[in-house]
Amino acid sequence: MRVYRRYLAREVSGAILLVLVAFLALFSFFDMIAEVTNVGQGSYQLHHALAFVALRMPGRIYELMPIAVLIGTLYALSTLARHSEITVLRASGMSTRNLLSGLFQVAAVFALMTFLIGEVVAPPSERAAQQLRLTQKGKTVGQDLRSGLWVKDERSFINVKFVLPDTRLRGIRIYDFDAGAKLRSVTDAAEGVYVPPARWRLTGVVQTVLHGERSEVVKMPDMEWQSALNPDILSVLMVAPERMSLLHLSAYIQHLAENNQKTQRYDIALWKKVIYPLAALVMVALALPFGYTHNRVSGVSLKIFSGVMIGVFFHMLNGLFSNLGAINSWSPVVSAVAPSALFMIAAAGMIWWVERR
Repeated sequence: MRVYRRYLAREVSGAILLVLVAFLALFSFFDMIAEVTNVGQGSYQLHHALAFVALRMPGRIYELMPIAVLIGTLYALSTLARHSEITVLRASGMSTRNLLSGLFQVAAVFALMTFLIGEVVAPPSERAAQQLRLTQKGKTVGQDLRSGLWVKDERSFINVKFVLPDTRLRGIRIYDFDAGAKLRSVTDAAEGVYVPPARWRLTGVVQTVLHGERSEVVKMPDMEWQSALNPDILSVLMVAPERMSLLHLSAYIQHLAENNQKTQRYDIALWKKVIYPLAALVMVALALPFGYTHNRVSGVSLKIFSGVMIGVFFHMLNGLFSNLGAINSWSPVVSAVAPSALFMIAAAGMIWWVERR
């Protein structure tokens, strides 16, 4: 029993890693093509683009892992079936439960890997990638000060106390200087909301204008502010809810709850972070029935294509249930669990069907 488990684990793990490397190479190639258009802006050069693509790889691994597990398991099982190895194992007394248990052990390792990458590696790596690109393109962003975020925009220096995940700014102070580096005005605003293509709507504004040795204070309920600062620059400081760590998500959900704001989208993202790594277990269960197809003539390519289509459908269903859950105020647990649960039910039905044949 131990011999076959080790052999199965080696074959399936090797196929999964091979598929994952192939997907990473493909997506990195596409990312590189997209990034070449930024080469030449400021001091951004080709080696910076290569570093940017490399830093985004952990996020790609996190996204692609369930699909790689599905296709890799499909390929490994189809190869074993084509060589009649699964037939021999079953004739030797190996049950479907034992085979599924062995696959689950392999999937558990990749599920743990997915969780660790999504929690520890991907968020800071994505932030570092964006920071590298914006810095080399001439943007100046500082975020490690106790006073908040500092951004230089031509002759203005902007200080923001809080940057919310929906790109709203709170606690804004704008220092505006003239061509001679003399301070012209200081503008304080309670909150700012981005209005494309290049404007912010500030509310609760108090502006201090300097006229030589005297100053004038002007209070306004709101004002329009033109700035190069935009959500793309702010994305350096934050990750999409699905890419945030559980710790950061929990802290932000608590912040929203304390301020009587809706937390639905972030609750769903938090539960998705918990459930998503377990998709590896669902994928191996879904791949198992294909392994029982022992026709030597049947091509592996058709099964691989089926795996790609199933993986794409799973990814789309995940996004669909997240959006529907946020719109219809469904339970966050239901919205996060439903896609994996549906696929697991489908896998159980397929296994039952092939067992009955």
